[in-house]
Amino acid sequence: MKTSQSSAPTPTTRDLFDDAYSSPPSAQTPIEGFFGPYRFLSNFWYAKVELDGVIYPAIENAYQAAKTDLHLRSPFKNCSPGQAKSVGRGAPIRKTWDLEKVDIMRQLIEQKFALGSELAEKLLGTGDCRLVESNTWGDVFWGECGGRGQNQLGKLLMSQRDLLKIQSSPKANRIYP
Repeated sequence: MKTSQSSAPTPTTRDLFDDAYSSPPSAQTPIEGFFGPYRFLSNFWYAKVELDGVIYPAIENAYQAAKTDLHLRSPFKNCSPGQAKSVGRGAPIRKTWDLEKVDIMRQLIEQKFALGSELAEKLLGTGDCRLVESNTWGDVFWGECGGRGQNQLGKLLMSQRDLLKIQSSPKANRIYP
């Protein structure tokens, strides 16, 4: 008598990918690159943010708009983040931009990852991992390319994560006499 043996299905590439990211990353393993399960960390992720009273569909749109004067910002409101980046390359830059860009990015990140939001929970889910905006296009200010760079975006994200940890701590809600 033959017995029927059920064979387990062969895992797909997607299954293997999902399994690789099903548990939280360890603190020793940096998250290098904001793609795959960490795409939500990218400025291209659709998450509405407000800048100077205008709602933008993603941080990239608001950031590119912030580079230029108020009256030139309308093209950034209703386009994709990639289109916003392209338009931003040709936009005239405000004289004070280099002094303000990190603070503006911080404000936008605080909105995107506001306490209690789903994205804040996902950011907290990165644990204590170093977040690195690694890239191949040479951005050594906001990220790292070839292992070199300031990684300012990663630093701001880690700072926001630390702030969320403090804000979500039971001690943060205590009123001290």
